[in-house]
Amino acid sequence: MVYPASSHVRKTFEQLVALLPATEKTKPQVLLLAGEATGFRHDTDRELVFRQESNFYYLTGCTVPSSFLLAAYQPGTSLEQKPSADLFIPEANEDDIMWSVPPPSLAVATESHDVTRVNHSPALQDALAILLTALPGALVHTLPRNSPLYPELPVNYATYALAQESIGVTDHYLFTALHNARLTKDIHEVEAIRKANAISSRAHEVVMRVLGQAVKGGLRQGAAAADRPLLPGEWLIEKEAEAEAVFIASCRREGAVHQAYLPIVAASTRASTLHYCCNDREFAWGPVAPHDHHNTSSFATSEKQINPQVLLIDAGCEWDCYAADITRTMPVGNGGKFTPEARAIYSLVLEMQYDSFALLKPGLHWDEVQLICHRTLIRGFQRLGIFRSGAEHTEEAILASGLGAAFFPHGVGHSLGLDVHDVPSVSKPTDAEGKVTVLGDGAKEGGEAKWGPVNLYKYLRLRRPLEQGMIVTVEPGIYFSPHLLARAQAHASPFVNVEVLKQYEPVGGVRIEDVVHITEDGYENLTTVRSDVEWLEGVCSGAL
Repeated sequence: MVYPASSHVRKTFEQLVALLPATEKTKPQVLLLAGEATGFRHDTDRELVFRQESNFYYLTGCTVPSSFLLAAYQPGTSLEQKPSADLFIPEANEDDIMWSVPPPSLAVATESHDVTRVNHSPALQDALAILLTALPGALVHTLPRNSPLYPELPVNYATYALAQESIGVTDHYLFTALHNARLTKDIHEVEAIRKANAISSRAHEVVMRVLGQAVKGGLRQGAAAADRPLLPGEWLIEKEAEAEAVFIASCRREGAVHQAYLPIVAASTRASTLHYCCNDREFAWGPVAPHDHHNTSSFATSEKQINPQVLLIDAGCEWDCYAADITRTMPVGNGGKFTPEARAIYSLVLEMQYDSFALLKPGLHWDEVQLICHRTLIRGFQRLGIFRSGAEHTEEAILASGLGAAFFPHGVGHSLGLDVHDVPSVSKPTDAEGKVTVLGDGAKEGGEAKWGPVNLYKYLRLRRPLEQGMIVTVEPGIYFSPHLLARAQAHASPFVNVEVLKQYEPVGGVRIEDVVHITEDGYENLTTVRSDVEWLEGVCSGAL
């Protein structure tokens, strides 16, 4: 199936015209974009991994390095319903073919891309001249120029356009128009994200099952390990890096070229660091004390005992440049079972996620999801005894204090698409001064949302009403970060039972994250790996 680039070009032009001043709306509009070029390590000829720039891919579906797009739209003409889109790709260089795979021929590229015409890059200059002659008074749009955030557009093209009488060149509107267009996804995009999530879900389960087989003795290194490399079926996961390697290998085996972001693989208390990407530590090892009420088995193949701990894996691959973003927190040690404290925190995070799911539908303001997570956390902490209860320690009083942000500091989710943190410029609508403008009906003066203290919303990546076609993550978490607890003076808070809190701090952190598609009357969960406690412990213990 050919990527529907032409519909994305039309959608982008429609969003672009909506942003323009009234005096500019009736003019012909032209897009001129550069694709990503192959990068190199500093001061070497070693190529970096290539991945197409997201906006360029959205408009072309093209993954050929060093390509260009020239597109045109004119209200009141045939170009309004069917804008032209010309793709320019490099010509194969005979000296390079022996080193690398050449770009496709013009015939192959024409067949595989939903564009008007395909030509080689040197033809762009003449094509631009012909187009601007045919569209007098046109406004040429580019992404922000002279910015390291976007592929460099050779200066001669913009210079040529500016030299033409009545032609204007601007980089003020296109970026926002693209993000507005990319905010909601079409069927093709949903299916690509579904595929990325299916592959990533299986990779998460593969890690769990390798852990479970080790507990049951199904994986044995054997004496041969001394005189030959271990085969994949003999690998144990005893380090964060080994879990990461198994996850990435599983994705790669299914055809996923890229990870959507650096995997986060954090064991034990390191799970309290939100974007822990080091992934370089062993699991916590040591004897299990009799009074800990833990199972006695660890990995059946090892003489060492793994301390009971959680392993938080936040990882997802890309499929055709579209991202997955999944987090699972699983038990390690203790025979593949959570400790009572870890199980209680995990169950509470799962409750936060289920309460979030129950709200999801078009028109819901995302701040409401953030609020329900904090309310669920507070009530759960009161049940566990971490937060005190009573007339002076009500849910409303604790919510108003903002103390919950010390345990759940980040936003409950974000938009997802061609980038894992997708379309940030339109995820939090702002005014000319950069202040968030959409806080929900009845927002209080002074910038405080009607749904609670401002600090509960400080790090949200999404703050707007949901729309049908959006794809977002739902990722509540609870963390016992020494840094955040100290900053909030949690151990001195009148709301906190310090002795009970100390019992839970060794858990480190728990996060559960799924990807959901907002539908006409609710949502569809695109993440397929299960997260219920019984199944998770069954797999990680080797019982399932």
